[in-house]
Amino acid sequence: MNRLAGYLWGGAALAAIMAAGLSAQDRAPTPAPSPAPTPSATFQQAFPPMVSEPVVQPSMQVIHPLTQSWSVAQARALVAVIEGVGAEGLVPADYELAALKVALASGPSQELDEIASQAFVWLVEDLRDGRTPMEARRQWFVVDTDVERFPTGKLLTDALESGDIAGTLAQLHPTHPDYARLREELAKTPASNTARRKLILANMDRWRWLPRDLGPQYLITNVPEYQLRLTVNNKIISTYRTVVGKPGRTATPQLAETIEGVVFNPTWTVPQSIVKGEGLGERVLSNPEWARRNGYKGTRAANGMITVVQQPGPGNSLGLMKLEMPNPHAIFFHDTPSRHLFNNENRALSHGCIRTERALELAITMAILGKGATKDEAVAIANSGKYTKVPIEKRMPAYITYFTMASDINGAMATFKDIYDRDAPVLASLDKPRVRERTQQPVDEIIVIEDDLRDG
Repeated sequence: MNRLAGYLWGGAALAAIMAAGLSAQDRAPTPAPSPAPTPSATFQQAFPPMVSEPVVQPSMQVIHPLTQSWSVAQARALVAVIEGVGAEGLVPADYELAALKVALASGPSQELDEIASQAFVWLVEDLRDGRTPMEARRQWFVVDTDVERFPTGKLLTDALESGDIAGTLAQLHPTHPDYARLREELAKTPASNTARRKLILANMDRWRWLPRDLGPQYLITNVPEYQLRLTVNNKIISTYRTVVGKPGRTATPQLAETIEGVVFNPTWTVPQSIVKGEGLGERVLSNPEWARRNGYKGTRAANGMITVVQQPGPGNSLGLMKLEMPNPHAIFFHDTPSRHLFNNENRALSHGCIRTERALELAITMAILGKGATKDEAVAIANSGKYTKVPIEKRMPAYITYFTMASDINGAMATFKDIYDRDAPVLASLDKPRVRERTQQPVDEIIVIEDDLRDG
């Protein structure tokens, strides 16, 4: 147990988890399944872009694919929503407000149907998916399933059938408490404080880039805050300081992935940039005593290629644990032998992966929450010194986010240094008309993290 003295927390984290409403039998409640999307067509087939693919009727009037009939009362309700959308950080003029009022003054008409339907669709897109176009989202790779859970056409039909235009659109707002806090911050910030208001708008929109509901339990890290949170039933159970990627090509991307397992006492396959580029392979093979002391094992293949694997141990570059979350960027959470770095104010020091303090505490908690091991079993595995992967039965999402204004770990609204210069393109997009035809796919290059582990 002496190896774990700095990590184990005497059941405090588990007690907090219980206090958050999780029973001993089911510490990780399974979220209700979301409605399955219609399998008969792709989203693009079911809901083609409104502007680029109009249907031309024999009268030569342009009828948009999602156009439906609007009564005067329904259109007035839509006008009221648009006029109040500034409270959500959006711009009323983006949604044909002036044209809608002109059409409404003439009563029911085909023109009113088209303008109201178009404005509703644009509102759905921005409230559900975010106003910021993909081109302004730097290293953002989150797949937002809200498009499938809240299809535009169904929302339009539901709104008109129920007559509750405002309520239908309101269900798209992010449920995370920080979105509401930013909305409150916007309301009390004077119009004269333009810079602060724009920063609030940018960070409100970032919440819309994510799934509306993050789930009953999840890990979330705010990269420029250098903090990781374990959240259960909307309550923060534990927080951990982090070390994140250096600015540039090794900046940590924004992801939403799934924790599939906890690896205790991991091995580290050394990347070829170090094995070959820094001569580690030849040194390991030519100096076996030095290699043994440092935990390296090297093999040379028939083609001459050298592979080096660092064995488990306190000096392993991954430390004593890593959380497996398969993704094309090779990003994951892990321990580190360089724990002094957590005392730095600037902790953008890694090559992309996220190092966490009190890593064994986190690993054991994750193993227990995921029902992969009991506390005693996890402690025994950690103490064994042997590579052991504990699968997570109840998968947990992990969100790697980038907010420059958010609630800090003490609950106070705070701003954080824009360490990767990601604010500028988002702020610039707020000054431009909304992009009407836009992709749902990330546009930035996927950068595979090859070496997270040299501190220099």
